[in-house]
Amino acid sequence: MILELPLKPNFCGHWKKSTASVRNRHIKFFLCGCALFLLPLRIEASEAKFTDQLITNNAGQITAYARVTSCFTPDMEAAILAGVPTTFTFLFDFYQERPYWWDKKLAGRIIKHTIKYDNVKKNFLVSSTNRPQAEADTFQDFAAAKRAMADLNGIVVYPVNSLQQERSYYLKMKAKLDQVRLPLHMEYLFFFVSLWDFETDWHKQNVTYQNLMTP
Repeated sequence: MILELPLKPNFCGHWKKSTASVRNRHIKFFLCGCALFLLPLRIEASEAKFTDQLITNNAGQITAYARVTSCFTPDMEAAILAGVPTTFTFLFDFYQERPYWWDKKLAGRIIKHTIKYDNVKKNFLVSSTNRPQAEADTFQDFAAAKRAMADLNGIVVYPVNSLQQERSYYLKMKAKLDQVRLPLHMEYLFFFVSLWDFETDWHKQNVTYQNLMTP
């Protein structure tokens, strides 16, 4: 006769599963707590918007001027001061209105502003793809560097003589923060780096031939 011995309970397996479950719960609680803590920063960044818009005729070219406000958060500033390059992208799309059809896109421009802190020289370098020269502007003051990042001065959009007097036109503008890739040693410091992200709504500015030709 063969006696069947009762199987021993797998306490080790149950203990491992229990430990893993507790650890996963702790991680989830930690992530949720961090997300709630950083939520105000996400709200603050989402308020970025265009101000001081001006569209004018400059030497026969439709030229745009504007400024983006509320586009920096404390985490972004801390990362910049730690040496992380940060880039803002500005989109400019120029349209002709067509009442019985889709509006016609006549031009599109993408402008990038990048800020980089030089920890050795203790200054800020701000470059723009809207300038022909390759050299970046140098700032000793962080506030001045941030203004240079947010200001859009003289963005050439479209030739004025290509407009038709009886037609209506408009310019759409948007600003957003480029995705930042942090060095490995900083990923823990800025774990929720995605919460920096901002993207403004499309800002629409009407343009008419008559307004551009008015002194």
